[in-house]
Parts: sequence; C-alpha cells; structure tokens
Amino acid sequence: MRAFIARHEIDRVFLFGDCRTYHRRAMKIARELGVAVFVFEEGYVRPDYVTLEPGGVNGHSALSREPSDYATPGLVQQDVPQPAGGVFWRIARYAVRYYLAAWWLRRAFPHYEHHRPLNPFSEGLCWVRSAVRKLYYSCADYPRARRLCETRYGGYYLVPLQMHCDAQVSHHSRYASIEEFIAEVIDSFAQHAPAGTELVFKHHPMDRGYHDYARLIADLAGQHRVGGRVFYLHEGHLPTLLYGACGTVTINSTVGLSSICHRTPVKVMGYAVYDIPGLTCEKSLDGFWQAPGEVDHGLYRRFRQHLVDNVLGNGSFYRRVRDDRGATGIEWPLGSLSAVSDPARAGVLANAARAGEEVALATDAVLPPALAAARLRGGGAISKVDWSGVREAGEAVAQSFQGAG
Repeated sequence: MRAFIARHEIDRVFLFGDCRTYHRRAMKIARELGVAVFVFEEGYVRPDYVTLEPGGVNGHSALSREPSDYATPGLVQQDVPQPAGGVFWRIARYAVRYYLAAWWLRRAFPHYEHHRPLNPFSEGLCWVRSAVRKLYYSCADYPRARRLCETRYGGYYLVPLQMHCDAQVSHHSRYASIEEFIAEVIDSFAQHAPAGTELVFKHHPMDRGYHDYARLIADLAGQHRVGGRVFYLHEGHLPTLLYGACGTVTINSTVGLSSICHRTPVKVMGYAVYDIPGLTCEKSLDGFWQAPGEVDHGLYRRFRQHLVDNVLGNGSFYRRVRDDRGATGIEWPLGSLSAVSDPARAGVLANAARAGEEVALATDAVLPPALAAARLRGGGAISKVDWSGVREAGEAVAQSFQGAG
C-alpha cells in the first residue's frame, strides 16, 4: 500500500467506517505518509444526512465534547434538508448484488477477511426470518406499543438496542456483547429505579433476523424480581416512544440524539459524539433512574447546527438527492475538504476565496504527495501529520475539524 500511495501520488484516502481491519491498517499507513484520511458514516442526524469527517467518526471523532465550544451567538437557524426519501428497497437490492458478487468471486481472494459473514444463503435466510418476525411482532407488540405511545408523562425508560455486530459496541464501548449491556441495565433498574416505573427494550429493526433477546430479558427480569415491569418490543413508533419516555438508556446509538431532540433525558453507556454535559446525563446509571435531569435544548440546537455545517452532508448513499450537487448528489458540509473539491458545492461557499483554492496547509503540516513519494523512494522518514494544520482555505482551525490523532 505504501508503494501504491507513492506511485499514484495519493493525497487523500476516503473510507466508509474506520473500525474495519483493513481500514485501520490503511489509516495507519496514510497517516505515516502524511496523507489525509476522511471517513464516511451514516448520518449522526437521520434521515436525510450522511457523515463525512476528517480523521475518524463516532468514537474517533474529534468533535468537541465541551458545551462552551457550541456557544454560538444569535439565533440558530433550523436546517431544512432535501428529503432523501425511502431507501430500504434500494439498500436491499445493493445488498443482494454485493453478497452474490462476493460469493461468486470468493476464490479469487482466498485471504480476504470480511467484517461480517459473506454467505448469501445464510444471510438470505436471516432476511426471510426478519420478514416473518416483523409480521408476527407487528400484531403481538401492538397492544403494548399502543399503550406506551399513548403515555405522555413518563412512567417508563426506553432502551434502544443496537446491532449485535455494531462497531459502535465492539470498538466504542466496554461491552463485549449486547447481552452484557442488557444484563447490566436490568440489574441497575431492579435496584435503583423508582417503584412503579417500567423498562422497555426496543429491538433494532436491522437485527431482527439475527437475534431475539426475549428469553434472556425474561430470565434476567425474573431473577431480579421485576418480571412485571420489564418489556421487550420489536415494533413500535420510535419517535413517539421517545417522546413518552422519562429517560433513554443507550450504549451510543444515534437514537440517543433523537431522544435529546424530543427533550427526553439520555444516559450514554459507551462513547458518543453527543455525550456532552447539558445534552446527556453525567450521573451513573444507578443515579439516572432517580434523577435523569433535563436536556438543554438550546445547546442541542447549536450542536445540531454545528454538525450540519461541518460534518453532515444532505443526501444519501443509496440515491441521488440533489441533482445540482455534482456526481454524488450530496450537498457536502462546509467543514469537509470535499466541499471545496466539488465544483457544484464550491459555487455556494460563503466565502468566494475558499472556492478558488482547494486546501490551505500550515507549514510542513502535510507533505505534498510528490514529496512523500520522493522521500519514500529515497528511504527517508516521513513525520506524522499534524491534523490541526489541515483546513479549508480562509478558515480558522476549529476543534470540530481536527482529525483524530
């Protein structure tokens, strides 16, 4: 890879996610060579947005966790994104093509290691199981989901579960599995939650065909003698459930940010970009049940606007949303170097000077690719990049734009 980067004078590497084995290796080499790394991710704010950050995303993001860094003066304008629309069937079609191609070509790449199973037959069975379970639980969960959705003054805590293979869990939390997280939450709830309150686990819809935690939750609730107060839902309108809850407990799901949007207090048990004093509860989980606190909605609005301005692009990975935004159809954030590279985006930059240049570099912050190639061929050492020196032309270096070190 080092020789490839040098030979082609690559100056940027773009990845989808930063926790996969090959991506971690690529990032390490790129940084050693002074090559900028940018990481895509599903949007922190959903739907209608995708994420693009320099250096890393989620737990590797350099977004500030200090409330004072979002003390923007004046009124915060409400963002009005172009709707991305429904993309489920597009995702399904792409997934089918991907798995079939990977299976067909598997012998051509015998040493390739994927982060998930690549057998299209077993994956297909999981999707069939998911469809059957959705039909079943749409009926079985309806009475309880309706009762909870009609609640307007609390009375239950919501626990949105994440995918069993989520890198957010395996790399950005202390939990070895979702089961371990469930056990800790039920144990704490049984000992410290106010009498009469309920605990509701909401299954992740994309994990429906892979796991079912009904027996585990029932067994743990029985052991802690809270069997009549702990429930498990596969179906239910999530925004309404968040609105009616008196608190949300999550590892680090983006549902936590949705909960904050609904002014419902959140306890983060992992590492999340929105785990900021004023947005989430700083107490332990045991203390959260008794006094979850309140959400600073003004801080939330400023934080959201910061995300939209700097790391969120209006669009979708699965369909063109903006016909006037170049080849991708995505309106890239101003905090992204790709915003300046995209001719369609450059025309709407606030400062015209930024459209005339692509990147302003602090002295010796990042080696030009030709110099990196020359040093590599000559065997010279290449110093690590100072990410704080990478910025758009004319822009001050902000904490939100510094890459993870």
